[in-house]
Amino acid sequence: MQLYNNLSAEERATLIEQAGKERLTISFYTYAKIGNPEIFRNHLFVAWNELDVLGRIYVAHEGINAQLSVPADYFQKFKEHLDSISFLKNVRLNIAIEQDNFSFLKLKVKVRDKILADGLNDDTFDVTNKGVHVDAERFNTLIEDPNTVLVDMRNHYESEIGHFKNAVTPDVDTFRDSLAIIEEDLKTHKEDKNLVMYCTGGIRCEKASAYYKHKGFKNVYQLEGGIINYVRQVKEKGLENKFIGKNFVFDQRRAERISEDVIAHCHQCGKPCDTHVNCANEACHLLFIQCPECAEKYSNCCSEKCAEIAALPYEEQKALRRGQTKSNMIFKKGRSEVLKYK
Repeated sequence: MQLYNNLSAEERATLIEQAGKERLTISFYTYAKIGNPEIFRNHLFVAWNELDVLGRIYVAHEGINAQLSVPADYFQKFKEHLDSISFLKNVRLNIAIEQDNFSFLKLKVKVRDKILADGLNDDTFDVTNKGVHVDAERFNTLIEDPNTVLVDMRNHYESEIGHFKNAVTPDVDTFRDSLAIIEEDLKTHKEDKNLVMYCTGGIRCEKASAYYKHKGFKNVYQLEGGIINYVRQVKEKGLENKFIGKNFVFDQRRAERISEDVIAHCHQCGKPCDTHVNCANEACHLLFIQCPECAEKYSNCCSEKCAEIAALPYEEQKALRRGQTKSNMIFKKGRSEVLKYK
């Protein structure tokens, strides 16, 4: 039985276009004890492949983290399958604000040590002993309280293009980096401040809230369903939107526009811009912010050097890449020294 993709992204995109069906981009997660992640992974792949589900799903002993797209007319069958799994019954599904039929082009279900890498090796830490979940209305009230510290649990390249007003936005590259930094910065307020956290869909805050409770913080809150769910509630209930800019997402769309504010700048010329791109030089593939003018000037690359390489015949580019370390081991997202306004 085929338990892995046998189509390229390009072939899959063609099939999606030919099918002409609307697709829904969805994310969800849950922390649960999974005895055999490999068997569970195979079960999901077989079931979801039949429903033409595409996406990136991580399974571990601690639970599941999924970002995917499903044909709209298969949504009910997909939901029924989720509900047939005890720890996924009635799991909250975050449906994207902006839909894109090409948000995912492959079905990847991978077994990981953890569904969210945290760098922690503490057997006494209970990830299920989490903070208080709050909806958009209570969140808005809490963050106006002068006794509240609002913390963005996302990475620097996410908060750079959009965040809540007055939020602390740690300058970190990964979730694991943020845990110790925030604990150190707020250690004198473990008992006298409300620690309120948010992230894209909730998974990082779920673990972070449990971690900070474990570390002695008394009043820990997290935004239920993250920014995605917040925006949906704001629209449905007519609440004031306190998020400015774009919400970074981890699929082909890269971001959802939440407000008209542009709070970031092109990393090459400095003019207002909040569009993330990847360098067209495949040996680099750096994620950075680039305006249309710089995209034309640098041929969709992060530097003149990368533009020269990207202009070479494909076989020559492959020869240059041969034997090199993977790009994500060399370049950090938006941190390259070639970017003047990073």
